[in-house]
Amino acid sequence: MKLFRLVSLIEGCSLLALLFVAMPLKYYAGMPEPVFYVGMTHGILFLLYAGMALGVSHLQGWSIGYWLLIFLLGVIPFGFLVVDHRLRRTMHPQLAAEAG
Repeated sequence: MKLFRLVSLIEGCSLLALLFVAMPLKYYAGMPEPVFYVGMTHGILFLLYAGMALGVSHLQGWSIGYWLLIFLLGVIPFGFLVVDHRLRRTMHPQLAAEAG
């Protein structure tokens, strides 16, 4: 589960780098190379994220709907923060109970 959280955070940051760094460089500075490298890295990380989400869902007994939510949050910018929050709550239920 900790490894999945780490992959989720790295994949989310790669999506943000693609959208907010590489794409503006391509369209505003005429530098298409960063899109290729960041896009390729993000694609590999997303495939790893999707595979690990499926594996973790089987280990944790998630419903198909919950897995689909986690999967779709990997596509949405800043969705990885929601995934991280949910995974932390799952990993430490006593901390979630104390927080409210």
